[in-house]
Amino acid sequence: MCLRVLQFPSGLVACVSDSYDIWNACERYWGEELKVEVIKRGKQGTLVIRPDSGDPPTVVVKVLDILGKCFGTTPNSKGYKLLPPYVRILQGDGIRYESLEGILEAVKNARWSADNIAFGSGGGLLQRLDRDTQKCAFKCCYAEVQGKGVNVYKDPVTDKGKVSKKGRLTLEYEKGKFTTVQDGKGDPAKDLLVTVFENGKLVKDYTFDEVRENAEIPRVKQKRVAKASV
Repeated sequence: MCLRVLQFPSGLVACVSDSYDIWNACERYWGEELKVEVIKRGKQGTLVIRPDSGDPPTVVVKVLDILGKCFGTTPNSKGYKLLPPYVRILQGDGIRYESLEGILEAVKNARWSADNIAFGSGGGLLQRLDRDTQKCAFKCCYAEVQGKGVNVYKDPVTDKGKVSKKGRLTLEYEKGKFTTVQDGKGDPAKDLLVTVFENGKLVKDYTFDEVRENAEIPRVKQKRVAKASV
């Protein structure tokens, strides 16, 4: 978080802040330890804090309340509270046409101005059959810092369903089932994972037909093979 603010001292910068504890991040880190830096860069830009899990109406209002206590507020022309112009919120989780009304109603009832918030939407713009259906996401799980291995993972207090896998991973197949073994506890000899990108270079290329073949459900594949043999 500190690196993000220092690396981009001006302009608009957004930071997902719910990786572990969104409340602690807003109150302790943004509102205390990095408060001076946030205010300082306010002359040239805005910090946009992203809560990204939990019940959107509840989370948005609570984040606003915490930031209001830390950075202060001013009333707009209609009496609703505004954060200082150098700090705002971006809510992108759980956003679809139907959910916006509930979030904005909660914000209004808490006497906050809608000017404090921007909304973004990805899967919510589709037919609700998306990566969230199977909880599929690509996330960093391991890093080496000054030669020391560090597990990297997400574990939001607002949604334990978003806990990500951590440490060195292996994908192993036993008894007809794929299992991801975490924290470096897997057997490298059984690992089915293939390096595709390494140090910015593509080392393994797949055709679209190969991707479809690998992703196909076994039962569907069996029916297709049986149909072709008739």
